[in-house]
Amino acid sequence: MNADQLVTLGVLAAVVVALIADKVRSDVVALTGAAVLLMTGVVRPVEVEGAFASPAIIALAALFVIAYAMELSGLLDSAIRGVTRLCRWIGASGLWIVVMLAGAISAFLNNTPIVVLSAPVVRDAARSLGLSPKRFLIPLSYAAVLGGCCTLIGTSTNLLVSDMAAIAGQPRFGMFEASPVGVAVAIAGAVYLVLFSGRMVRSEAKGSASTAGSAAALDDPSLAEPGLAGGQMGSSKSFAAVQAFKPLKALASLLVFVAVVALAALNVAPIAACAFAGAVLLILIRVITADEAYRGLRPEVLMLIAGMVVLGTALEKTGLAAAATTGLIRSLDGVDPVVALVVLYGVTLFATELLSNATVAVLLTPIAVSLAEALGVDARPFLVAVMIAGSAAFATPFGYQTNTLVYQMGGYNYLDFIRIGIPLNLLTWAVGVTAILAYFPF
Repeated sequence: MNADQLVTLGVLAAVVVALIADKVRSDVVALTGAAVLLMTGVVRPVEVEGAFASPAIIALAALFVIAYAMELSGLLDSAIRGVTRLCRWIGASGLWIVVMLAGAISAFLNNTPIVVLSAPVVRDAARSLGLSPKRFLIPLSYAAVLGGCCTLIGTSTNLLVSDMAAIAGQPRFGMFEASPVGVAVAIAGAVYLVLFSGRMVRSEAKGSASTAGSAAALDDPSLAEPGLAGGQMGSSKSFAAVQAFKPLKALASLLVFVAVVALAALNVAPIAACAFAGAVLLILIRVITADEAYRGLRPEVLMLIAGMVVLGTALEKTGLAAAATTGLIRSLDGVDPVVALVVLYGVTLFATELLSNATVAVLLTPIAVSLAEALGVDARPFLVAVMIAGSAAFATPFGYQTNTLVYQMGGYNYLDFIRIGIPLNLLTWAVGVTAILAYFPF
């Protein structure tokens, strides 16, 4: 190995260890790794600049601004209040409506504020009905994660895989290109959660977590900003305050969001361009001020992704990604592409439980492309597998920030996530591979 490869491998190992140790924020870890690679000359300044100007970064930043405008207009709070009244009217079925609605909305909006807004509603409505909130809070988090798999903008994983695939010479993904697979996985997961999740959690009457403990989960930065937050880290306090409903601003922000999705889906312009134009338009028509837009950017998420893109660039440039691919291909030499797909999905799924989704997307997307090329098949099925499995973190309370939020609020223990999450991982693995083979045949 040459010097650049040794440095890159050392930085990769240090980043992985730091993320698993969870002692330092994940965006700081990623940026530190990028700084070391830049200072040692493994990557050039222009390559670092390219990472920060990635279309995935631009799209996410703009979507954060649009979502924040919708939040400040009171639109989301009003919707949640309406569903709360529904819960009081029709009973426990209303709680499942909230859970599934959160999952559906998470296909188009970042799932962290969705869960932050919905979790207190689910908790309070469950208590008012004499039910344990623990029966519903884990399903709420999982539904939000599953919903994010359904569109290109539902989670940063999908945008980043599309971006890294383009770097590897593959076409970018369309807004709903992977939706058939994501929707199939989400439906299977939803059925499992409704039918089986309640039996796997030891519920206490009217819940076990106190209101004070629940508030702490939302307001204490030490609880709200875990390092292993699946790329969705950041304080939830920005979303915790109830916003007064402003009809004109709510309508304007909603229309702009729908227009962004529609234009991107019709391939009028790339999602990054559509979202950026939408965010700027909201500022120009004064739905949101420039200062508010900057507050909604959530730079900790953007910097995490940018830092991981720099690491991915170093892995590609030094040949380490090619070496890892060669090793994986040799171990799968002569196997059927379907077997290779199952193995890649499983590797991604396991890695996501330990690392952030940004890390997994950066590390495994180039491998997915090279593996497909070596097997002489289309890379699309492998890329979709990385997309879906890269967000499917169910078996630990720290694999995704929404898991951490409900972990604190519901008073769960670690085994609750293992009992519910591992069967869900296996189910989504089987359904995901089956759906990929159906919609993206080799």
